[in-house]
Amino acid sequence: MKKLKLALMVVLTCVLGQNLKAQITTPKLSPHCVLTQEVGFNEITVDYCRPSVKGRVIFGELVPYGKIWRTGANASTKLKFKDDVTLEGHEVPAGEYTLYTIPDKDEWTIIIHTVTSYWGVGKDYKEADDLIRFKVKPITLNHKIETMAIEMSDITANNCNLEIKWDQTLITIKIKTDTDKKVLTEIDDKMKGVTQATYYQAAVYYLENDKDLNKALEWINKALVNNEQFWILRHKALILAKLGRYKEAVALAERSMELAAVADNDDFKKQDEKAIVEWRALIK
Repeated sequence: MKKLKLALMVVLTCVLGQNLKAQITTPKLSPHCVLTQEVGFNEITVDYCRPSVKGRVIFGELVPYGKIWRTGANASTKLKFKDDVTLEGHEVPAGEYTLYTIPDKDEWTIIIHTVTSYWGVGKDYKEADDLIRFKVKPITLNHKIETMAIEMSDITANNCNLEIKWDQTLITIKIKTDTDKKVLTEIDDKMKGVTQATYYQAAVYYLENDKDLNKALEWINKALVNNEQFWILRHKALILAKLGRYKEAVALAERSMELAAVADNDDFKKQDEKAIVEWRALIK
């Protein structure tokens, strides 16, 4: 009897071993995706799984209207913000959250939820744990997105759009991060006993971000003291042009162009030439 039991165990072990070897690893039907995007000094991360259409009717059937959706497949979709942001004007502190949505034909509800441990919506989901809810309008695309995508677009130093795209539906959520506040604080702090390079950097930031142009002019003048460089002259000319002082801007652009030619910098030379033509036409 003992010999029989031993023989059976050996046979069973061999069969199980063969079955394990016969198992095939296949790709996930809804592949996992992690997207991290810098927006100014902030960092935004989306962690989700991407289902595909596969010939199905998505919104209104596979994803019912009026019911909370995990906004992806498998585990719930996560959003992580390195710094504080606003979503469509609603304040969201730095941290990690779950992104849920309630799709409807003419309007979607966006939910930022504070519990991140659920698989999907989770049987213990409580609306009381929502951080915020707000509404957005869906847009119907004229082409089909086969595999669901969550992406960041229209990225600037202070803003971006979070886009949810699937089938022929697009949802856009406007995100704002206060990069200006950090930069302006740093500029004010470093303006006390600074180098000419810092004056130049601060002036260029003010120019490119539509800040106080008179302050930018003051700083770039300090950057130019005994330091006539074509790229600094170019930016001073741009500041003057924005102030409507086109005649002065043309004169500086001409000097910048001369110095750029000496330095064999064709890019700046061409930019100056183009600007001179435009600004001369505006001189009254």
